[in-house]
Amino acid sequence: MNSRIKEILSWYDSENPGVIRNLYSILMHGRLAGTGKVVVLPVDQGFEHGPARSFAPNPPGYDPIYHVKLAIDAGLNAHAAPLGSIQSMAREYAGQIPLILKVNSHDLLNDSPDPVPSVTSCVEDALKLGCVAVGFTIYPGSINFKKMYEEVREMAHEARRNGLVVVIWSYPRGSGLSKEGETAVDVVAYAVQIAAQLGAHLIKVKPPTEHIELEEARKVYEKYKIPVGTLSERVRHVMQSAFDGKRIVIFSGGPAKGREEVIEEIRQIKKGGAFGSIIGRNSFQRPREEALDFLDEVIKIYLEK
Repeated sequence: MNSRIKEILSWYDSENPGVIRNLYSILMHGRLAGTGKVVVLPVDQGFEHGPARSFAPNPPGYDPIYHVKLAIDAGLNAHAAPLGSIQSMAREYAGQIPLILKVNSHDLLNDSPDPVPSVTSCVEDALKLGCVAVGFTIYPGSINFKKMYEEVREMAHEARRNGLVVVIWSYPRGSGLSKEGETAVDVVAYAVQIAAQLGAHLIKVKPPTEHIELEEARKVYEKYKIPVGTLSERVRHVMQSAFDGKRIVIFSGGPAKGREEVIEEIRQIKKGGAFGSIIGRNSFQRPREEALDFLDEVIKIYLEK
């Protein structure tokens, strides 16, 4: 074990050996093995956004096997998906790449301004399917925050007891926030702190914008001249909010967009000290060879000294 991986794992000293082993397996898999950097392919969009919106741009993506093979062939650290997808691939692929079972999901057929995802699978499913982690979405800003936080508490407790890594998608959303506020730098920093305090080992958030949503927060940012003018500065601030960088935070790619725009965003995310990226639609909505070439470029960015 090299010094960087040893340092990262030391931040989780209170965990049992099973959790440490599974966290190690994510950090030591794929082309970024041993670097402390992480790139994950998440494919829960079929449930979250609908199948046509997710997979029509690249029809092979209707098959969950397509995604796990893409993640393996690209040399990624892990692949995350809901229960049905993991069930379809686990027997053949569970040992070939670390799998993260997404244990709750939200659909758009009843798109409430205050969403609360449904718990759709459990720790027992993850263990049976050979997963190394469970993933859970929370929506800070929703009036249903209490229900979600308490569900995380129960799920995380059981996951830890069984040696599984806990991954939290912390996505601010709800009637307490404006649309612009969902990615405001103060709100994203708050969201990452909430996920860390809920016990997440690995946290997924969206890249923050320069907007400041909360007036009381604005006063603090201005008083202490917290730099948020560039994406790298905002990422650095978000990392600071995750126990001063002692929790693994990775940033989403968001809706599909032009390759150069995504690549520049990832360069800024890396410059800000993030651990990596979790890229769904910007990967799997491209034809396979183009997706592999794109992910190769992403990995090379994180490999740069």
